[in-house]
Formats: sequence, structure tokens, C-alpha cells
Amino acid sequence: MKHMTVLGRRMIFVVGLYCLLNSVLSVSAWGQLTDNDFDRVRGLRQAVVGKVLNEELNVQWTADGRWLWYRVQERGDKQSFWKVDTTTGNRSPAFDPESLAVLLEEHFGEPGNPITFDPQRLPIERIVIDEHNHTHLFLVHDRGVVRIVVRDGKAEIQGAQADDPFQTPIRKAGSDIRSRNSSTSTHLLFTNQNPHAVRLEWVDTAGQYHTYATLPPGESHRQHTFVGHVWRVVTEADGQELLRIRARRTFGVVVIPGEAVAEDQTGQGQARRESWSPPDRVSPDGKWRIDIKDNNLVLIDQETEETFALTESGTPENTFDHQLFWSPDSRRLLAVQTQIVKPRKVHLIQSTPPDQLQPKLIDIDYAKPGDPIDKPRPRLFDVVERKEIEVDDVLFNEPWSINHFHWSTDGSTCYLLYNQRGHQVMRVIAIDASTGAVRTVVDEHSDTFIDYSNKTYLKHFDETDELLWMSERDGWNHLYLIDRKTGSIVRQVTSGQWLVKRVNEIDITDGHRTATLTILGHPAHNGQDPYFEHHARVDIDTGQLTLLTEGNGTHSLTYSPDGKHYVDKWSRVDQPPVYELRRSEDGSLVCELSRADESALLDVVGRLPEPYVAKGRDGQTNIWGVIHRPTNFDPNKHYPVLEQIYAGPHGQHVPKSFSAYHGAQRFAEFGFIVVQIDGMGTNWRSKVFHNVAWKNLKDAGFPDRIAWMKAAAEHEPAMDISRIGIYGGSAGGQNAMRAVLDYADFYKAAMADCGCHDNRMDKIWWNEAWMGYPVDESYIKSSNLEDAHKLGGALLLTVGAMDNNVDPSSTFQVADALIKANKDFDLIVFPSGGHGSGGSDYGWRRTAKFFVEHLGVPEAAGGTD
Repeated sequence: MKHMTVLGRRMIFVVGLYCLLNSVLSVSAWGQLTDNDFDRVRGLRQAVVGKVLNEELNVQWTADGRWLWYRVQERGDKQSFWKVDTTTGNRSPAFDPESLAVLLEEHFGEPGNPITFDPQRLPIERIVIDEHNHTHLFLVHDRGVVRIVVRDGKAEIQGAQADDPFQTPIRKAGSDIRSRNSSTSTHLLFTNQNPHAVRLEWVDTAGQYHTYATLPPGESHRQHTFVGHVWRVVTEADGQELLRIRARRTFGVVVIPGEAVAEDQTGQGQARRESWSPPDRVSPDGKWRIDIKDNNLVLIDQETEETFALTESGTPENTFDHQLFWSPDSRRLLAVQTQIVKPRKVHLIQSTPPDQLQPKLIDIDYAKPGDPIDKPRPRLFDVVERKEIEVDDVLFNEPWSINHFHWSTDGSTCYLLYNQRGHQVMRVIAIDASTGAVRTVVDEHSDTFIDYSNKTYLKHFDETDELLWMSERDGWNHLYLIDRKTGSIVRQVTSGQWLVKRVNEIDITDGHRTATLTILGHPAHNGQDPYFEHHARVDIDTGQLTLLTEGNGTHSLTYSPDGKHYVDKWSRVDQPPVYELRRSEDGSLVCELSRADESALLDVVGRLPEPYVAKGRDGQTNIWGVIHRPTNFDPNKHYPVLEQIYAGPHGQHVPKSFSAYHGAQRFAEFGFIVVQIDGMGTNWRSKVFHNVAWKNLKDAGFPDRIAWMKAAAEHEPAMDISRIGIYGGSAGGQNAMRAVLDYADFYKAAMADCGCHDNRMDKIWWNEAWMGYPVDESYIKSSNLEDAHKLGGALLLTVGAMDNNVDPSSTFQVADALIKANKDFDLIVFPSGGHGSGGSDYGWRRTAKFFVEHLGVPEAAGGTD
């Protein structure tokens, strides 16, 4: 571009300021953090923006899948555009940049005020290919925003419109959506076609607004953001909201219309409902309709409107909940009647309400472990005879949930999935539609827990009377083909000391059944991190597995419209993204499209995070983690160590994919080496590995973490493991405090934010999943409250008084127990704060000061600096 943009000048200033402060801080007195130190660390995130070329490759496919198009960023702010023949891998320029530059000069040039475009620096922000294989190029310039449509090699300039189908989808004005946390960078381009000035505001994760720019009529603004972040546009004069958008991975073009958007163009308003289809009250043949009146089912003849009462037992406490499932022949109806339990109330005192001086009492429904819960009961009806068919519930009479209802195509059988409270029994039940007789198709048992929230999958094959089932019964998460008539295993579809993480798609072509999978730890990837997501396709009828990825990293796939090819993006924390074009048939490589260039990033951060593996508590199991160093790291110094912990058994928590910025760097910059570790008890390894958490959340993998850090300190002598601190929030807050209760000889200081310190105090679904039901002595043994008197290290507790995720009383009870035990500790209460308030800017500053006070500063190898 002819002139440097305002954004470009600001970036140079930010990076320059960052480098200056970096050099100042590296020679300043570490013992006392200053405002300049905090400003410097805040600037780091912005300083790395745009420093990785081709981190995101926006690939566009032609409708027939024959070609793909993409842009390559090059050094010196240059860029080139390419198209690839997917059958051969041959690459050629997507268009003639010289001709396009001339076209733009003619369009934007004015009499007496000509303009020049560099063909290698055309201001193209986005490429889209429509269903006719026409290419749409969005260009942004100081003199305007245009869309160029390329048809048969000829380019035509068009204006960007508010209803442009290729812009970023818009939410209707007033939608209550807010940002999701993310570390993946992207950009949005806003163009103001409103006759009035507008204000661009970021909507943070708490729903608060932050102004970033003001756009006069006709002007544009390019805004850096992160995937999942939400932005809203309001009028400058009166603050009227015009629209909201959520940023996606691809560069977003947002044309601001002259008035508020009338409709939700994304459909995201139904996001919470997309996982289930509300049952149609009308029968498949259209003859009958069901209404729920006075908590009972009423059958209505669609033709005559004649009504028939199917039930009379319904009450407000024992009602039908609109789950209605018709048999395909319309002769039977399965409905769910639920016995409603009055939920426990948690009372929050809103001491600083925004609309009045006096405090408010806020009540929220909040079931805790051991509480009574709603009890659903399936009921079966013969619609033709207008009578109930009795169903014996002996096989599903203690439900946590009953769902996944499915009728056979002939209407003879209805299937359901029963998850017994305590999560040690799951059954697929078959109900005979004529007699109501029940039988078990799948009977899954575990001596510990069944990880139902992550590892439930079933797919019915009505044509063969089979179902595909997911289970850890052999010690690894795999797929089984089950005969629905007998319940016997037809075939174990996948097997071995690796696991299936997800079933992404089932394909049935000419009776041939295949499943596309996300897999972890396959022997073909021996030596790689077992948490890396790889992809494969399995033949359900033979078990033959075709691997679709191989690069040493974690992978995501984007398929062509015809499904014959895909782009494989893979990366690691120490490897920027690589993009490969591969064939779906066998996973073979067609060509490499691009490798991200991180050289400019390294000029700022010095080095990338380092993955590290060491043996765990048993001396045999590999434990994987990552090491984050400060950007001014000096190998000749000894650094105190911080562990960022989250040991929730529902997942695996150490980052695996590349990011220019990791949250752990916020503390590393103050003179710490920060580590993250997945110890035993976390998810996505073997069942034995996972079972460590069963009724034992206080373990949190600490024996593995300590062994890992001792090995890491031999690998990196700059780690001073005589000075180790730990911090975490929520379940990580429980973990962090446990470190200075049971392992204070190793961990010297802990910051615990919004911790679920006693699993009896926290929400029912998460805690019963791992600690079981009924509530027993294991809950007491894992309680920080019960063990508060054992505190042996420095402790900072933080909590948001308005936390509706983890009952804040859990933190207050721990504080009370510490006071009674005469233990010194620090406590910060955020009166208006919600869950995770300790991660706020204020909480971060106080935490940094806390760790510097208790762990000290980097020291020269020969003594204190």
C-alpha cells in the first residue's frame, strides 16, 4: 500500500515499546515489580500479533473439488495467491496480479490524483469461491472497500454490500452473546455504511463492553481479535446496538448496515438446541397430534379434532416433559414422564449491584453431590387402541439420564440409553412395542467410572439390526459392533493400546460402512506425544484402519466439497502450522501447501515453549508436559518455577497445538519458568491411567508432577526446584491448594482461585462423575476443608462472590478453617466477580507479586544477582 496505515504505525510503536521495556526490565531490580513491568507484560500479547506468517491458511475449494485457492504471506508485507490442481498437486498463480493492479488503479484513481498499486502488495483480505466457481476477492484500501469477481479469467469490480453473502455472519442487535476464551489470532474488517458514526466494542467473557475504535461514515477499520471473540457495533451518538459478530478462523469482512440487523443470520441463537431435535407432536402419518394439558398427554385426531386422554397421573411434580417419540408406523408413542425434584438453592449476596446502593440476595438452582435429582420414566402407548402398554423399569430404575431414544424402522422396538446414577452402569435397552417387555442389548459396567460425558457413542444400523458402541472395556477406548437381537459382539472394530477420541462421520455407500475417527497414541505414531490428535478411517465390517495423518503434531482436517481430498493442518507448541493436501482414499500426500514462518516471532519471544517427557511415579509411564521460559531467558541464571495446574479428569490440559502466545507467559515474564503437566488421573490415556482419579481427586497426579519436574530440572539446569510455586483455578484451585497441604516440602507457595475445595460443595454432575454416588468417606479424604490444618506453604486464595459455577462458600469455608487452625494465608474477594476472577488483571498483578515475594527472583548461577 502507498501509505503506512494507522494500525501499522501503532504496531511499530507497540513492538518498539515492548523491546525497550524488555531491555529495561532485564537489568532492573527484580525484587519489586513496578507498573512498567506489568505494562510490559501486557504488551507482549499485542507485540506478537501478526509475527507468524501463514499461521492460518484460508483455503477455498471450487464446487467440484478439482481446485483449491489460497494466499501465501511473504516477508516484506508481500503476498501471493495460488491455485492447486488437487489431482496432480501442480500449483500456479490464481490470477494475474499485474492486471489486477492496473484495474485497481483505474478504479481508485481520480483526475489529478492518480494512485499506484504494487502487484505483490495488493490489499486483498479475503478470497471466497462461490457455487459457480467464480472467485470473489475482497480488497481494503484507504479510498474504499471493493469486491472483485473473477469469472473465466476476467475481473469485475463490485462494491461491498451490507447483505453480501460472503461477509462474516451477523447476529441480530441485542443478542446476549459474549466472547469465548481463545488463543488463535484472526482479524475482522469493519466498513461503515451507516450514515452516522459508529463505535466498535469488544464483548468480553463476562459480557462487559470495551471500546476499541470509532468509525465515521464510509470509513473502514481492521481489528485484530481471536477466534470466538464477540464484537458489537453501536451508534456513537446514542449507543444503539446495530449488530454483533463472533470472529472465526478466516478473516472476516463485516459491512455495517444503515440500521440494526433484523434477523439472526448465523442460526447461532439455536446453538444449545442443535444437539437434539425437538420431537414432532404430530405422528409420521399426520393422523394424530399430542398435546400436554394439565401435565397429561392428550391424543387429538387431526381430522376431527376429537380428543382422548392418554394419561391421568400427571401432576406439576410428575409431568411429561415434551419428549415424544413416535414409531415409524404411527401406532406407538413413547413419552417421558419426569418426577420433578425441587432443586437446592445457593444464595449469593450481590453486595455491589449496579442499579442500587443496597445489596441484593441472588438465588440460583444448584444441585450438589448426593442431592435428590429428577427421575425420568419412559411410558409406552398404543395409539390405535388408546391405551398404555406397561413397561417394567427394573433395568433402568435409578437413572442419572435416559436418552438416545431410537425406533427400529419396522416400529417393533424402541431403544434407549440408560446411564445409572453413579456412572458405573450404562445400558442400551430394547422395549418391545407390542408387549412392553424389556431386554438389555448392551450392559456396560465399570468398577470405577464410565466416562459418559466424553466417551459415549452409539449409532444404530437398522438395516442389519446392529449398533456401533464405544467402550473402554478392554482398557482402551474403542468401537464395538453389537448385534441388537442378541447383544453379542459382532466385531471389535478398533483395538490395541491406543484409543478413539471421536467418531467424526459415518459413511454408508452401497452398503459399505466406514467411520472417520480422531485417534490418539496409535503405534504408527510411536515416539510422538500420545495426546496428538490424528485422523483415520476404519472399515466397520472388517476393522481395516487407514491412517490419514502422519506429521509429528496434532492435526485438524478440512475436506473438499466432493470429499476426495482434504487439507491437513498440523502443529505443535514448538512447531508452527504445516498445511498438506492429501487424498481421502488412502491418506497419501499430494503436496505440501505451506509452512508457517515464525522467524519474526522469535525476534520478539526468543524461543518457543518446549515439550518435555519424563517418567511418572511408577518409573515406566511417560508423563508429558511443556516448559515456558521468559523472553529474556538467561541460561546462566537460576529461575524459580511455577506450575500452572488443572488436573480435572474430564480432559487433558497441557497445550498441544501452536500459538504465538500462551497464557502461561503472563507469569514467565516476571522471571519464572512456568511448566504445565498432565499427570495420572487426567483423561485420554489408558483406563488404568485415568482410574487414578476415581474417588481420589486429591491425588491430582502430584507424584507424577514431582517426578517430571525433578527430571526437567536435570534437563534444564536453570530450573531452581528448591523454589516452586503452583497456581490454578476451579478444579485447578482445588489442586493448587492441595499442593501446599500434602506436598509443602516441594511446593513453597500456591495461588488457588475459585477452587472447588470440597467436592461435597461443588456442582453435582462434575463431582459425582469422578467421586461417585452415594457420597461417602472418599469425599472427606479429598477435601481441602478437612485438611486445612495441614497447610505448610504460602497460600493466596481468590474468589468471586458472584461465582455461579463453583459455590464461593467453598473458599470461605476453607478460609474459616485456616483461621481456626491459626494458619497464615492471603485472601482476595472480588465482590462483583464471577468464576475465574483471580485471572482478571487485578488478580494477575496480585498473584505475580505474591509469587515474587515468596519465591524470589532469578539468581546468577554463582549467587544472588
